[in-house]
Amino acid sequence: MKNALDQNKIYRSFDFYVLLFFLISFLGWVWEGAIYLVTRQGFVNRGVYLGPYLPIYGAGGLLLWFLLHRLSKRPLLTFLLSAAICSALEYAVSFCLEKMWGLRWWDYSGWFLNVNGRICLTSAVAFGLGGMALNCFLMPYYMRVYHRLPRGWRIALCILFLAVFILDATYCAVKPHMGDNVSYG
Repeated sequence: MKNALDQNKIYRSFDFYVLLFFLISFLGWVWEGAIYLVTRQGFVNRGVYLGPYLPIYGAGGLLLWFLLHRLSKRPLLTFLLSAAICSALEYAVSFCLEKMWGLRWWDYSGWFLNVNGRICLTSAVAFGLGGMALNCFLMPYYMRVYHRLPRGWRIALCILFLAVFILDATYCAVKPHMGDNVSYG
């Protein structure tokens, strides 16, 4: 008998991925906000967009889920692969953002073992831990909650989140969110 919570089954409905994307994007936004709250004693919305989400985290989380979902019982391997995959993604996104707007949204130039200020060992370790937490611990919980929500609620949430995100992305494509502690010019 097949279990509805089987993590090895990669095929899921569209709303599964949309809600997961926004959950991870929101958790990334909270994470970055918490870092700045502790280190700079103030809140900063670190995203390119105005809303409470960082799509790089959502995209990275989905990528990790697609690539590593079968490794949920192998945390060390998940950690290492997550660190490598997320570092490559972070480097590529940093490069693209800088080419598009001539600004950097993060700069690790003064950090230990950085590559062109785009990635560093500290962020790779953090992403490795995050990927391990996602695939080994968060996903089983997410799937239980997801399957308990009525389909109508899931669809309504997807429509709401996507509509807000599209409006935000459209606005910020012309006028990206920038400012003190957000981008480096």
